[in-house]
Amino acid sequence: MIMFAGEYAEYKAELAELVENSNRADLADLNIKYKDPKAHFESALKKLLPHQRRDFAGMFKALDGLPATIRLLDPPLHEFLPHDAASQRDLAKKLGVSLASIKKRVEDLHEFNPMLGHRGCRLGISYPEVTEMQARAIFEAAVQVQKKGIEVNPELMVPLVGFSNELELQVEVIHRVAKEVFAAKGSKVKYLVGTMIEIPRAALVADEIAKTAQFFSFGTNDLTQTALGMSRDDSGSFLPNYVELDILSQNPFASIDQSGVGQLMEIAVKKGKKGRRGIKLGICGEHGGEPESVKFCHKIGLNYVSCSPYRVPTARLAAAQAAVS
Repeated sequence: MIMFAGEYAEYKAELAELVENSNRADLADLNIKYKDPKAHFESALKKLLPHQRRDFAGMFKALDGLPATIRLLDPPLHEFLPHDAASQRDLAKKLGVSLASIKKRVEDLHEFNPMLGHRGCRLGISYPEVTEMQARAIFEAAVQVQKKGIEVNPELMVPLVGFSNELELQVEVIHRVAKEVFAAKGSKVKYLVGTMIEIPRAALVADEIAKTAQFFSFGTNDLTQTALGMSRDDSGSFLPNYVELDILSQNPFASIDQSGVGQLMEIAVKKGKKGRRGIKLGICGEHGGEPESVKFCHKIGLNYVSCSPYRVPTARLAAAQAAVS
């Protein structure tokens, strides 16, 4: 799918231009021109759908009525393509394309700062078909499990939103697919659609975003990176020295930087509640299992924390201590 995503995007752009200019006479030629990339892209999504549906059905069964927060596809596209020569040759053989085309696609997808590049909701906006496929898999799985007498509570989370209309575009796709699935299956499930607050702009315009989002989940790993201008993967070379010199009291990727990142979170909480009464607020990431961070989240009014399984006992204890203090 990723191999042909670029050409598929070109197809959609040319198709939109034809429709805008009411030039439908050239539509057949356009479909012939992009026949292969269009077929490969759409076929790949169809193959992914049952795998995703099966995974989501398993989640809903295991959770047995508990909320299932599902973060939509987020990683940069380049992560899905091979970068060594041997793997590139294997992929070229499997797809029936030239090695040169594989190498070119890898080069085309290269980004100097991929974690702030073509990922998250940006990917879904460029290729709404991907969001559509994931939403369809979620809702079909939810209906399937609910018909077996098991309660389901899917919560679809759109990542890396910084502008309210980014979320609006993705939510529009999600709601449309939900209606289609419910109509086809003759059954409905209740669901929420929300977003991650993981870049500073999202925190500052949280009241606008909350008009569309039914919940916020603070992605404090990325929010810390973008607020502090520090890479979590590369900061190890200087952070110990910063702590030693009292520039930082502790590693901000281990415990929330309450005076900086925390202030952004407080702004988002206040504005989020202003934009939507009763909005659900939480945190996801490793900070969700760190005691001082959990206490801070309780203090600013978050409803829940999410963390790695092995951190759950610590998070529960910290939440209990925060509640009684």
